[in-house]
Amino acid sequence: MRILGIDPGFGTLGWAVIGDGLKLVDCGAIVSAPGGELSCRLLKIYRELDEIISKHSPSVLAMERLYFAKNATTAMDVGKCIGVVLLSAGMRGLLCAEYSPLQVKRAVTGHGKATKRQVQIMVGGLYGMKKPPSPDDAADALAVATCHYLASSGAGAAFAKRTPDARSGKQGSDDSAD
Repeated sequence: MRILGIDPGFGTLGWAVIGDGLKLVDCGAIVSAPGGELSCRLLKIYRELDEIISKHSPSVLAMERLYFAKNATTAMDVGKCIGVVLLSAGMRGLLCAEYSPLQVKRAVTGHGKATKRQVQIMVGGLYGMKKPPSPDDAADALAVATCHYLASSGAGAAFAKRTPDARSGKQGSDDSAD
């Protein structure tokens, strides 16, 4: 199964494709220039995402659920971007899954309140990279794809038992305070 992970963003949308378990196929980011016409920016995201879907033929799209507490305008713009992502997936017949930031962090690091840097380091290590994927949005998308793989394959429990906790280095610590 190939999974397309998405870290939604209006200025920068991170994406990553994994397949055959935890094998990185490709990752990157779609960048839309600030100050550009809204419709042109959304069209750029649609076209580039459609090209990625066409090239990599994922069977499912996993996306991080929108979470904003501070800026409603930014949340609305990201929401428009999410609409484009869901439209792209729907037009290609892809199943879609959403995960909260806490779920993604917990799946990748073993702790739902891990820092962005801890997630990036863990993702880089999981995929045998010398350094985390760049830009950060691509690393986040890879974490989302990984979260979906673990959640859908039943590998999550086994993974948690053999993966060092990003905070302590201990094997599979149970953190019920998340």
